[in-house]
Amino acid sequence: MGRIERALISVSDKKGIVDFSSALAHMGVDIVSTGGTATLLRDSKIPVKDVSEITGFPEMMDGRVKTLHPKVHGGILALRDNREHVAQMREHGIAPIDLVVVNLYPFEATVARGAGFEEIIENIDIGGPSLVRAAAKNHQNVGVVVDPADYDTILAELKANGLSLTPATHFRLFLKAFQHTAHYDGAISNYFSSLDESKKPQRWGQTVNIQVNKIQDMRYGENPHQSAAFYGSEGDSGPSIARARQFQGKELSFNNILDADAALSTVLEFSDIATVAIKHNNPCGVALSNKSLADSFRKAKACDPISIFGGVIAFNRPVDEETAAELKDIFLEIVIAPSFTPEAKAVLSSAKRLLNIRLLELDMSQPQTGGYDLRRVRGGMLIQDWDTGTVDVRACKIVTERRPTEDEYRALDFAWRVCRHVKSNTIVFASPDQVLGVGAGQMSRIDSTKIAVLRAATHGLDLKGSAVASDAFYPFRDGLDEAAKAGAKSIIQPGGSIKDEEVIAAANEHGVAMIFTGMRHFRH
Repeated sequence: MGRIERALISVSDKKGIVDFSSALAHMGVDIVSTGGTATLLRDSKIPVKDVSEITGFPEMMDGRVKTLHPKVHGGILALRDNREHVAQMREHGIAPIDLVVVNLYPFEATVARGAGFEEIIENIDIGGPSLVRAAAKNHQNVGVVVDPADYDTILAELKANGLSLTPATHFRLFLKAFQHTAHYDGAISNYFSSLDESKKPQRWGQTVNIQVNKIQDMRYGENPHQSAAFYGSEGDSGPSIARARQFQGKELSFNNILDADAALSTVLEFSDIATVAIKHNNPCGVALSNKSLADSFRKAKACDPISIFGGVIAFNRPVDEETAAELKDIFLEIVIAPSFTPEAKAVLSSAKRLLNIRLLELDMSQPQTGGYDLRRVRGGMLIQDWDTGTVDVRACKIVTERRPTEDEYRALDFAWRVCRHVKSNTIVFASPDQVLGVGAGQMSRIDSTKIAVLRAATHGLDLKGSAVASDAFYPFRDGLDEAAKAGAKSIIQPGGSIKDEEVIAAANEHGVAMIFTGMRHFRH
């Protein structure tokens, strides 16, 4: 690899560019720049040559044309070991450019702040992507830098290697450059393909470009014969397993990540102290406490002390020593929490078998924003909004003669929050602070009800006076009859069945208070 003797620098994101350019100049690198970047460097007393001095043409058309010139692109694309290229450079007075430092006009930020169509158009970068792609294509001879986070690493390598970058670095930067331009072009396509005839964006465009970044290769997928990898998405924020910090335990598996995500999604429903236990993507225990985290865990474990074995636990408070002591006698795959106290860490690492528990810390304080839910089908993909719909149970329609009591409202709210995280058909029995029975993933609602009742009886949990949440309407009265027979006194469901009147009549017969949400929570 040759020495870096001349750099072209033109950036929209000016973060760190003055220090980076100053360091290059002190190492003897000649700097060519454009527009605002050149002005900034010159004002910072850094020697810089305008690109117009290279091309012989001024920047024109409001900056639309600056670098699209053979003396720029020839200097980037020329193969240094190709005699014809070198001769043509000499013939036309083209000097090589060895380092291209470019990031692109802020198209996504311009769209995000609600700019008008013409301003958005003006933030489509033309010269920048051309420079990046040219440098990346000739990456064996030219370094290409699109990310300010790489500045320090590149400077250190140039200092260590006599102004040269290693082949490995050239290749890494080459890959990053094409990822950068692909993301940029994808964002442009996504936005404009979403516009209707009046140029107003619709929720779903004609084309969707998705770029995700690999976090890790997996040992295998859902089953050992399936290959898999874990990728992180851009454009959303908030709590995420992709952004969690693992500080103990074996590498996360494919199924671990699915269950951890289910646990996190469920525990984020609650502001009170909460524990969630997940097994095979379904909640098997959920409980709240106004006393302590350990108390909430004991109640969540009591929901199903069998299924919790080998499960995933999520807390919405820091794990303390008392809670860790409750955890250490159970085989668990993962424990997720905002943090773990030093004492809790000591407890959970006090035996060899405990070291296998995967402990994950992540910030749960920020709201989940952006993104969408993707489902692959053969030959296509379904895209939908995340199911973040909420209801105020006290504003829901009361359809029975008896109104829910205050305790029943609390239980209905709790059961409804859990319900949407259970596979359909879903039935959840609950008190105001504890799941008592879960019927998940059955083909009929009556079967889900029977299973929920059976599980409660198996674990000695009394359903007398309990609340029931159903993720979709009752198609017949049999499910409600079964719930009432088990002791339920209040029910929350979407309503909307042609048999609603029959189901309401059954509730009145049993003295059950029932409310309709008008919102369904199917989960397939």
